[in-house]
Amino acid sequence: MRYNYLLMLLLALPFTQKVYGFAAVKPAGLQCEHLERPLGIDAASPRLSWMMTDERQAAKQTAYRVIVGKDSLAVAGKKGLVWDSGKQNSSLSLVTYKGKALEAFTRYYWLVEVWDKDGKPSSSISSFETGMMTMANWKGAWISDGTDVKTKPAPYFRKVFPAAKKIKSARAYIACGGLYELYLNGKKVGNHRMDPMYTRYDRRTLYVTYDVTSQLQNGKNAVGVLLGNGWYNHQSTAVWDFHKAPWRNRPTFCLDIRISYADGTVETVSTDRDWKTTLSPVIFNSIYTAEHYDARLEQFGWNIVNFDDTKWKNASLRTAPSGNVVAQVMHPVRNVESIPAISMNKINDTAYVFDLGRNISGVSQITVKGEAGTVIRLKHAERLYKNGRADMSNIDQHYRPTDDTDPFQVDIVTLSGRGEESFMPHFNYKGFQYVEVTSSKPVQLTKESLTGYFMHSDVPVAGRIKSSNPTLDKIWFAANNSYLSNLFGYPTDCPQREKNGWTGDAHIAVETGLYSFDGITIYEKWMGDHRDEQQPNGVLPSIIPTDGWGYDWGNGPDWTSTIALIPWNIYLYYGDDQILRNNFPNMKRYVDHITDISPSGLTTWGLGDWVPVSDKPPVEFTSSVYYYADAVILAKTAKLLGKTEDHQKYTALAAKIKAAFNARFLNTATGIYGDGRQTELCMPLYWGLVPDDMKTKVAGNLAEKVEAGNNHLDVGLLGTKAILNALSENGYADLAYKVAAQETYPSWGWWIVNGATTLYENWRIDAKNDISLNHIMFGEVGAWLYKGLGGIRTDEQQPGFKNVLLKPNFVSGLDHFEARHDGPYGAIISSWTRTGNKVVYEVTIPANSSATVYFPLTGSQKAYKDGTILTAKTQIAAGKYKFEIK
Repeated sequence: MRYNYLLMLLLALPFTQKVYGFAAVKPAGLQCEHLERPLGIDAASPRLSWMMTDERQAAKQTAYRVIVGKDSLAVAGKKGLVWDSGKQNSSLSLVTYKGKALEAFTRYYWLVEVWDKDGKPSSSISSFETGMMTMANWKGAWISDGTDVKTKPAPYFRKVFPAAKKIKSARAYIACGGLYELYLNGKKVGNHRMDPMYTRYDRRTLYVTYDVTSQLQNGKNAVGVLLGNGWYNHQSTAVWDFHKAPWRNRPTFCLDIRISYADGTVETVSTDRDWKTTLSPVIFNSIYTAEHYDARLEQFGWNIVNFDDTKWKNASLRTAPSGNVVAQVMHPVRNVESIPAISMNKINDTAYVFDLGRNISGVSQITVKGEAGTVIRLKHAERLYKNGRADMSNIDQHYRPTDDTDPFQVDIVTLSGRGEESFMPHFNYKGFQYVEVTSSKPVQLTKESLTGYFMHSDVPVAGRIKSSNPTLDKIWFAANNSYLSNLFGYPTDCPQREKNGWTGDAHIAVETGLYSFDGITIYEKWMGDHRDEQQPNGVLPSIIPTDGWGYDWGNGPDWTSTIALIPWNIYLYYGDDQILRNNFPNMKRYVDHITDISPSGLTTWGLGDWVPVSDKPPVEFTSSVYYYADAVILAKTAKLLGKTEDHQKYTALAAKIKAAFNARFLNTATGIYGDGRQTELCMPLYWGLVPDDMKTKVAGNLAEKVEAGNNHLDVGLLGTKAILNALSENGYADLAYKVAAQETYPSWGWWIVNGATTLYENWRIDAKNDISLNHIMFGEVGAWLYKGLGGIRTDEQQPGFKNVLLKPNFVSGLDHFEARHDGPYGAIISSWTRTGNKVVYEVTIPANSSATVYFPLTGSQKAYKDGTILTAKTQIAAGKYKFEIK
């Protein structure tokens, strides 16, 4: 099949080039469920999407046809199909499969044919493969090693099995309570880390699919599994009580290796009591603290065929963690980037401090030689004491150890003495820049002895910022670093002290993530976590997933509005309404609960403007703003989904909240909200609560307040989301830029000039509390750079950048700015350069898309294209454009 597919592509390519005479015009970027050629999907009606490569002006798709079948040649010949959409005169490039019921364990090929603006067709082909589809298709039993939750060493498992016939293909399907590493014939399967992703284990368990065809061999094969605790068996103690989780148990897994032979037969190798198990050299592992490893306990060849496992015991059967085992369909966590140490400070023969030069989430790998029994301790920290030693006082404040055997972020390795040894933890990650290595006996290390690995969900890059202000570029880089450092199958707050899925941090930073990275698969999974955690009355916890902590503290509209804000933003950025359909009932229950406890239209439920510079508004103010935002989103979603009664109900609710809010907080004579704090002025502007006839006055008051603070911000987490946008969207873009580019306290730039490579948790660098150096909660600035300066915005009427709203701001003090975002239709580029009194503005709009350009003209300025004067609002088709503003 693979040969036929490649041959077909080679045959098709010269034809398209000959027809058009330049770069091939054809569908590209084919995805199923927002992944390229995914394996093991369970979706009965998967989503299929593509974009169009056509660099001509006004390039567009006038029609499409999607056909799906089991054979690549049949699909190419448009015969023997399971679905044929027929030719549809439409520019849609995201469709849902509507053919025959998909079969489990089946590879499907799909071809999309598109017709360009001249009515000429071209096509491309891709594939997807189904997995279990239903629970009934699992053959394996859930097994463990029969020990209890207090057992510290991680268990090994192994089994030898024959593959007597010629192998055509093979897949491994593995589900797990905890974490696993899978091995075949001595080699690790895949390059994922921390699989499966964290869920509410007793309500939903994930399985992962691997193509293991190349790792099997004719004759005997050995499969090995190493299990880790993850969040499933939390053996460390901290304030969130994960060690008391209702699902807690000894790690367990279920595995099916499905082998398809060349003669058409199928054999499945599954977990059962015949598997052998023993304890491994991983003598302790905690996803929260660290990992301990005793190399003296290594059993060489434990995962190959010719290993003597007679001293191992049989595995124990047990129940599955949940009755809902579903496919993990998302970009996995990986060691994405290798970061060598930039320096090493030798304290003495038993103490060394390594500096990676930047703050990351992930692990370190050390290579060392020493005597057997030598204990190496690797302490990971974000900062150093004045004496050069690792300082963890800013990140260990919530840890509540019961003894000294599990130090925070300290890997402990006992050497075997068998020459040079390397160690990297299997089931843990940390937040750090520095690693202090101490040893029980002298060892010799060099700068090359330690390497850091930046770990996170390996989401594709989807954006870029470049400007004439180095500090601004570093702020964007730091925002991205913090965003990725807090993406591990769900968005977290920090990678060291908590690793919790704080809802408020996540919705503040969602646009920063979506502009720079293709994160839809992570958010769709996380919204499944929301549905698992929501109580019948609609209440959500403040951290998701959770063991039960957070239902009575930290939640409320200002935090758990993620149930509405995340789906709505995904819809705007991808044009895919599936996430709205999946979560609409949950959004309703949530908003209805707020209404039940807040009949006046105002609510006091929430945390408020967290970690402000000075003080913060009443919780009633900030939480009522988010209550309004939720009601608006719910009303819009109801209309989109054709739910007329709900649309009317929640439109009325939004109007009621708005009226109550303005009656309570707005002084119509002065245009001041509340006490006139920055947060009180920017939030109503950004979220649409200000009456139309008051916007100019309120925005002017906000500008005066900011200027009175010497162009510095004075907000907390919630105000951070609104302030730059409220200024730039209401005629004060220059002021917004001054705030964003500030380099003195309090500002993002203040962190940067003091050496930050990530965003911090507190505006004060010398704060005694709340001073993690890798937090994403102040991360909206990363999104604002795309919106407020580059002007790249979604169009609610044509979401997914089908029509791009371009509202750039050519701010004073900046000579050049370029923003690029790769959306569902391709690359959108908005770039401007100032030369004297003239600004050259260059734009790229991808094929099958369009844009509405709003030129920020002042005074006698006019916008020109090729000498022709344009209106301040101009509609353009796909293509490349150069405008002059003078």
